[in-house]
Amino acid sequence: MPPRLTFFCELDAAQLRELFQKQEIVNTLQKLKAGVALAMRDFSTERAQVVRQLNEADIPVTAWLLLPEEQGYWFNLDNAPLARQRYDEFKHWSNQHGLRWERIGLDIEPDLRLISALKKGVFPALRLVISTIKQRKRQIQVARKMYEMLVEQIHTDGYEVEAYQLPLIMEERRARSSLLQRLLGILDLPVDREILMLYSSFSRPWGDAMLLSYGKDARQIAIGSTGGGVDLEGVADTRPLNWQEFSRDLIIAGLLKEEIAIFSLEGCVQQGFLERLIDFDWQQAVQVDRRKYILIQQVRGVLAAKFWVLERPWLPAVILILLILARVTRRRGSK
Repeated sequence: MPPRLTFFCELDAAQLRELFQKQEIVNTLQKLKAGVALAMRDFSTERAQVVRQLNEADIPVTAWLLLPEEQGYWFNLDNAPLARQRYDEFKHWSNQHGLRWERIGLDIEPDLRLISALKKGVFPALRLVISTIKQRKRQIQVARKMYEMLVEQIHTDGYEVEAYQLPLIMEERRARSSLLQRLLGILDLPVDREILMLYSSFSRPWGDAMLLSYGKDARQIAIGSTGGGVDLEGVADTRPLNWQEFSRDLIIAGLLKEEIAIFSLEGCVQQGFLERLIDFDWQQAVQVDRRKYILIQQVRGVLAAKFWVLERPWLPAVILILLILARVTRRRGSK
């Protein structure tokens, strides 16, 4: 049985309205029995009209919550106080327009301003990280509590909560560390559904091996990118997946999970992928280079070990002192 598909859609209001003026897109989503995770970039009448259109077509819609770009866009440690405010604004808008939702999605990623700094170079990005890391060490517990309260409120309102996470959060957990969270401002948040963003377009030529490695450990996974989203030119490989790469990732993901998220709907439409999924052969053979897979597994182990040690910087000093004491003791014993 084919996996259930959910398409992320991150268009602004005008582009979104134009996209869904094409009835064949709604018809294709119905044929695929697919859902849409719609980015809440604004609370406009145009966006509400699209949600109602999807509601009337019985297409499940997830509210993918985002902040204004000047507030960081994605949810993280630095903007925790704004998250509840944004949800309250969303809830008021949703009730005003009588909209129905499958669940609520929280996008946990570094502040968008870090991406802007990276475009200027490594040193501007480092200055931004260094200027915030000390503050984050103090605020991480407070921010986590704020987000936990937000999740509790969303549950009280009758919705499940899903979170979109970077893959490295898995190594952070293995190491029982919070170093990555303090460095990037992300947050390891317990939710009902966690989706790892395993976008192989950003990790060529290792993308298929990374998808297999992390996908086996993840609860839910998202593949991509087929195009669209935040402008990452100068920061990451921005070339969208071609059909060969996309179909490979679909097959790998389909072997691993019963549900797959895809970024993005607009990219699939633009490249003509959406209609091709109706008759997609999910039984195709796929092969991942074993050497690449083993290397990814080894790198993940090394990263987890580094996170573990860096979270406990006193440990190397203790080991060194113990080795020195042991050596001194042996010398005295040999006299």
